[in-house]
Amino acid sequence: MDIKTKIGLRIKELRTEKNLTQEAVAWNADVDRTFMNHVENGKRNVSVDTLAKIICSGLGMSFKDFFNQDLFNGKKKSK
Repeated sequence: MDIKTKIGLRIKELRTEKNLTQEAVAWNADVDRTFMNHVENGKRNVSVDTLAKIICSGLGMSFKDFFNQDLFNGKKKSK
């Protein structure tokens, strides 16, 4: 799985846990909702600055907490 897909999955996971719409996260992060959709679906590259806006302003969390998850640890899950 590529990094764009992983980031998108993590954003969607956190957004749904917080009961936020894509529109609400996009509004708080000052990005377009359609761009937000493309990021969540791994279809767009996102700059570090924009990712920071989505994570910190849109989702209200730190980079550390965002990336501190098994999805990003580089290990394959055992079955």
